[in-house]
Amino acid sequence: MKLLRYGPAGAERPGLVGGDGEIRALSGIIADIEGEALSNEGLAKLAALDPETLPLVEGNPRLGPPVAGVQKFIGIGLNFTDHAKEAGLPIPDEPILFTKAVSSLSGPNDEIVFPPGALKADWEAELAVIIGRKTKHVSAADALSHVAGYAVCNDVSERAYQFESTGDWLKGKSQDTWGPLGPWLVTRDEIPDPQALGIWLEVNGTRMQSGNTGTMIFPVSELVSYVSRFMTLYPGDIVTSGTPPGVAMGRDPQCWLKDGDVVTLGVGGMGEQRQKVIFA
Repeated sequence: MKLLRYGPAGAERPGLVGGDGEIRALSGIIADIEGEALSNEGLAKLAALDPETLPLVEGNPRLGPPVAGVQKFIGIGLNFTDHAKEAGLPIPDEPILFTKAVSSLSGPNDEIVFPPGALKADWEAELAVIIGRKTKHVSAADALSHVAGYAVCNDVSERAYQFESTGDWLKGKSQDTWGPLGPWLVTRDEIPDPQALGIWLEVNGTRMQSGNTGTMIFPVSELVSYVSRFMTLYPGDIVTSGTPPGVAMGRDPQCWLKDGDVVTLGVGGMGEQRQKVIFA
């Protein structure tokens, strides 16, 4: 099942993708894609619906982040060996955690905006994990049962903010629009193995990243378990799982994003994103 949210920013409505590929409205069924709707029981109720009986959403509406009620937006750093090497950083012995401001979340096709003073604008195609129920001290063996589904994420970064001066990962990853998510939340039942998914990203039609979740240092089950040791995760919380090699920072020469660039990316079975880069 592919769940989504459509409409103007801040006023999105819940929907799903029908078998015909059209958007069907869920507003008469649930208030939003959050909370109880993301539980195993809530998802089972939605899966039991016949999409053909739901109202058809006309036209081509804007898509927002496919989940609401997000309390935490947690990133995992350097979770692909080749990415750690290209960044010139040691391969971690355990997951590296950082946060992105929840306010950085944006729709999958919204513009990415860099503020005045941004110098080193970068991209990171990632698999995002959406939590479905309260998760605390969960074992790796049981962790995936706490996952509602998965989505494509671009962990947009500004490397000067992240590493230079009083550099900080939170500072380098949290501006508005730096967390494109979607187009859909693909429910767990459609992704039996989150470690068998291709990841790719292009800038202006040139392939920059091409990887597979099977080469993660720490698989999704271990990441969810690990994060839950340090904080309680709630329905709608997001854990991104790291990016494969090919980011601008790791290239020789480095090729930072510029005004007017177009970024496209995707993860196998989870749709694609397209963003225009704007320097405000």
